[in-house]
Amino acid sequence: MKVRLVPVLLAAALTVAGCSLDSSGDPPSGTVKVVIGYQSKTINTVTAGTLLKAQGYLERRLQQLTDRGGAKYHVEWQDYDTGAPITAQMVAEKIDIGSMGDYPLLINGSRTQANERAKTAFVSVTGYNPKGALNMVVVPPDSAATSINDLAGHKVSASVGSAGHGTLVQALTRAGIDASKGVEVLNQQPQIGATALESHQVQALSQFVAWPGLLVFQNKAKLLYDGAELGVPTFHGVVARRAYTAEHPEVLQAFLAAQLDATAFLRDKPFEAAKIVADGSGLPQEVVYLYNGPGGTHFDTTLKPSLIDAFKGDVRYLKSIGDFAELDIDGFVDSAPLRKAFAEDGFGDYDKSVASTTNPSQVSRTDPICGRAVTDSASAGEIWLDGAERPQPAADAGCLLRAVQAAKVQGKAIRAAYIPDAELGTRWFADKAIWVRDGAAFLPFTTPAAVQRYRQGHPGAVTVSYDQAVAEVHG
Repeated sequence: MKVRLVPVLLAAALTVAGCSLDSSGDPPSGTVKVVIGYQSKTINTVTAGTLLKAQGYLERRLQQLTDRGGAKYHVEWQDYDTGAPITAQMVAEKIDIGSMGDYPLLINGSRTQANERAKTAFVSVTGYNPKGALNMVVVPPDSAATSINDLAGHKVSASVGSAGHGTLVQALTRAGIDASKGVEVLNQQPQIGATALESHQVQALSQFVAWPGLLVFQNKAKLLYDGAELGVPTFHGVVARRAYTAEHPEVLQAFLAAQLDATAFLRDKPFEAAKIVADGSGLPQEVVYLYNGPGGTHFDTTLKPSLIDAFKGDVRYLKSIGDFAELDIDGFVDSAPLRKAFAEDGFGDYDKSVASTTNPSQVSRTDPICGRAVTDSASAGEIWLDGAERPQPAADAGCLLRAVQAAKVQGKAIRAAYIPDAELGTRWFADKAIWVRDGAAFLPFTTPAAVQRYRQGHPGAVTVSYDQAVAEVHG
């Protein structure tokens, strides 16, 4: 794989870019300062970043410590576009706690371990997808590409060392394309890559949440490859500098308890949380809700064995694209502080939560169009009518199409409609999905490749447009 704009992967990981600070200057003498690195637009990390910051959960937890006779605390938030600059600041001992994706987490552990003051521990997960659907490859709307194979010999934008880049490498390898020579990767920040895609300077963009969904929502791209095809978990999580947390263990405990506060709020009030995240990140609420809404990202803080196993497998990818210092993964992962937060702050049984693989946030209630309770999360969707207090549930794809049909007849504007892919289960925009009619049933898919796989086993199925599916569905 040819990589432009970066000579060495880990040099890129130490490049500081896209930073904004929320600080009122140096705190008074005797005040304990904690610096948090987060990514406002990486909405899989919102429970340790955008939502956590907006709700003030950490500051409240720390104030409780102060009120009980403890020290005073000063929280500084630093916003970045990717995980690499957060790692750079942690190496420099300037960030104490940070959140980032799985591949950047590995780089973080690798780069910080040489310095005892910078050395980090992986202490919690923010959110995950068990199949890898948080990373995707998109192409321009007018692209003729229909599968990952069609990218051979072309330019692809990605943030080298990111989860999105890892998905690209794995997808190419599985397709039989030499990942080191088969495509030319331009190492770009997500927003730069989005511009490059729109101007056709690159033929595809491989990125992490929320960039693929954002570009598709804006009609600036269409989905080519769904990371769920890999069937490998992808996640984001939190790292903390061991030296800092050894000096101030109460800060890490307050942070993890605050993250659990934010996670509970997002699960209980996903629509309200999406509005808060949209306001804090500048992303459209429709895009935030795609990922943060029920049936989207699994927001679960626990360090599950399946995620750690996938983590270990990711090391091969990092070694294949650059110098990567050996890292003791089991030693890097530290669940003790999170276990303590569960036990001491009333968040339930940690071991029971670790064992659960069900998405804690599911579409529920009663479908008003089909008149039945939503019971199958694998097929349930939602429709968001403009002016409605919250999206209404749809029991399945047919019910969702009927809801859209009814809204159009009544002249109601539709903000967004969401439905899971019929094969992989990825929650997606209904009007951006590729629809197939098989007998009387209508099935949504995220990519042309998924449609092709389905039609190979169902020769009578035909592809139809979204508008056609809405017009033809009947109860």
